Amino acid sequence: MMAIVLTATEGSIVATAMPTIVAELGGFRLFSWAFAAFLLTQAVSIPIYGRLADLYGRKPVFFAGTSLFLAASLLCGLAWGMGSLIIFRALQGAGAGAIQPIATTIVGDIYTPAERARIQGYLSGVFGVAAIFGPPLGAFLVEHIGWSFVFWINLPIGAASFVMLSLFLDERRQTQQHRVDYAGSALLSLGTGALMLVLIEAQSLGGATMLVLTAGGALALIVLVANEKRAAEPIFPASLWRNRVIALGNLGGLTNGALIMAVSGYLPTYVQGAMGGSVLSAGLVLGASSISWAFASFAAGRLMIRTSYRLVAVIGGLSVVAGSLLLIALEPGWPLALAATGSFVIGIGMGFCNTAFIVSIQASVGWTERGVATSSYMFMRIVGQSVGAAVFGAVLNFGLSRHAPEAGDLVNRVLDPGLRHSLATAELARLSEAIASSLHLVYIIAGLAAVVTLLLACALPAALSPTRPSAGGKLRGS
Repeated sequence: MMAIVLTATEGSIVATAMPTIVAELGGFRLFSWAFAAFLLTQAVSIPIYGRLADLYGRKPVFFAGTSLFLAASLLCGLAWGMGSLIIFRALQGAGAGAIQPIATTIVGDIYTPAERARIQGYLSGVFGVAAIFGPPLGAFLVEHIGWSFVFWINLPIGAASFVMLSLFLDERRQTQQHRVDYAGSALLSLGTGALMLVLIEAQSLGGATMLVLTAGGALALIVLVANEKRAAEPIFPASLWRNRVIALGNLGGLTNGALIMAVSGYLPTYVQGAMGGSVLSAGLVLGASSISWAFASFAAGRLMIRTSYRLVAVIGGLSVVAGSLLLIALEPGWPLALAATGSFVIGIGMGFCNTAFIVSIQASVGWTERGVATSSYMFMRIVGQSVGAAVFGAVLNFGLSRHAPEAGDLVNRVLDPGLRHSLATAELARLSEAIASSLHLVYIIAGLAAVVTLLLACALPAALSPTRPSAGGKLRGS
């Protein structure tokens, strides 16, 4: 849990501090790259760390990744310009790819399936708690100590997790020779990195650049598939996708990732731009999903032991569908409490779905594949967030150009409570309606993703649970 705190709080604390960091370092045009660089390297490294943990053990791979993350965190606080910060953030992401997947895998190793359901609920709850306390902690550090400590706060937490895992994790495994799939690692990094770069930075990349990256990324992944069939110990085994539970869970991670982006990325825009709420109001609405996610994760772990993975996932699927319907029905004149209710209900769905998917995936494989199986789910969730950000951003921009083609930078003034009042009443109403109409379509698409999540949950084997690992035949490796 202490290790997961490192990645759980990273996003919210850094996002809070970034305006101050940009003001001091300059380079506002590179603002988005401070986040994109971290996300890119984290995503491409997750499957690689997961496979290495299966080959060489959890502790050495966790220590290597965490060391890189902590060293990069130190360097981020010493950055002298936006360019150097982006480089150090990329290194930080490359280390972060090891932390959450391997920490989650360790839990899968040391607990029985029944215990695992409860403990994974605790781990999921860390993210909910971090989302609540991260922003005020970041604001406090920036205002009273200095923005460098937004990164340096990782050092004592990481050191503590280092010491505790060194002392208390007794990892027994057979020592044998392994053949690392270097070609597969390189192809996976190139392919996913290029395609995710297109998704994340689609609005700023030129047409020719996008075409080259898309073609190059697709080609690398095609070659990867051929390579994995020949590799003695493939970095991303295709056999995992033939396991029904893993395939359904990973696809659920993809759709859930898109839903996460629909709420965290675009609900504050609706609250401020369409409903006229303050930054605080937007934060409270968004915080509702974090709170419900944490408590739902605890509840899901306990319910799963008494019932089944499918029932818990279906409850989550129904919740994300219900929450999406609330967001689709939102109107600018409605109370903020209804937006918060939609956020709260989706958070419940996320807590139930994510806990059910990750525990069922870990139970469906043995020790030698648990690392890569866990990592594959988290990798797909990040891909889902990237796809969601690209699709929803494109839909929002298209809607604004259609409903208010001449608005331009006026939309920025609508989102700023201080500048909002400078707009004429009729103009403000027209722009607010344009934002609402555009985001309405965003939430229709998010609702479709929620329906797919529900269908995937319904497709899970009916009788499987932490206390019943088989149903008409034992799952491979459980």
